[in-house]
Amino acid sequence: MTAVTFPPGKQSYIALGLEGSANKLGIGLIRHTASETTVLSNLRHTFVSPPGMGFLPKDTAAHHRAHFVALARAALAAAGVLPEQVDCVCFTQGPGMGAPLSAIAIAARTLSILWDRPLVGVNHCVGHIEMGRQITGAGNHVVLYVSGGNSQVIAYAERRYRIFGETLDIAVGNCLDRFARTLAISNDPAPGYNIEQLAKQGSKLLDLPYAVKGMDCSFSGILATADALAAQMKAPGPNAEFTPADLCFTLQETVFAMLVEITERAMAHVGSGQVLIVGGVGSNERLQDMMGEMARERGGSVYATDERFCIDNGIMIAHAGLLAYETGFRTPLEESQCTQRFRTDEVYVKWRD
Repeated sequence: MTAVTFPPGKQSYIALGLEGSANKLGIGLIRHTASETTVLSNLRHTFVSPPGMGFLPKDTAAHHRAHFVALARAALAAAGVLPEQVDCVCFTQGPGMGAPLSAIAIAARTLSILWDRPLVGVNHCVGHIEMGRQITGAGNHVVLYVSGGNSQVIAYAERRYRIFGETLDIAVGNCLDRFARTLAISNDPAPGYNIEQLAKQGSKLLDLPYAVKGMDCSFSGILATADALAAQMKAPGPNAEFTPADLCFTLQETVFAMLVEITERAMAHVGSGQVLIVGGVGSNERLQDMMGEMARERGGSVYATDERFCIDNGIMIAHAGLLAYETGFRTPLEESQCTQRFRTDEVYVKWRD
């Protein structure tokens, strides 16, 4: 990482990070010194929809607006930081859901103007990667980024996070979330987490499509087939010879095997035995186990974090934003609009060698 240069009389920088690209409102504060990175606070409030339903953009944005002020005050209090001590306001500029992103962008602009502090727009995916690197100490590893909205295999080269492979349709997290709706599984604390717990009770591996195309994956056909099996299970008449737990087990085993395959192919390409898993789905223990088994066979290992840093959070935005801020990056107010399509490889990673 590029060495941080502080102006005379200053020994640290503090950033406020605002995340709200989906149903998690996250606010965190982080401090960088010349030698240390300290998480000062990392609070989150989740919009939970009823079982069998997803979260609509307008309802999610309303949730973020309703809880922002209280959560921001609580984050500042937990960190023991006053607004005048904050050096920059970092916010998720994309990718994500349009309405929630806009709600957070408006909040970030408001604080920037009220506190007279510069804005730093952050790519959500890069935020996940940089926080994963910070927490695990991972170096130049292949990155598997898996969440509700994104599924990518990434490697760093020449100041960019290069995408080697990705989903061709829906993200793996979205696939799991939508199947949770099919089974009317609770969304509290998260549909993917509840599928993971139910899958531990399953034992029968059913036939699902396996859709790996080179370095890319496709999940929509798998979801359609799983939905059809669920409908067969629920149909009146003789009971199906499988359970909801078997369906969850099968879905996880299939989609995770696909992700392990394309990750291994990227590792072979770049000559690395190490994998860093980031994103909300990255906290799934079964995915970590499968990836770990593959990496050990290659003489390598897997780096992953728990739900505090895998699931969307404000501290990852604060950290990635502060890294950019320290290299001189700022987001002018007139360029602070958010975008649902903000590619990981669009970001110039000036803070890495």
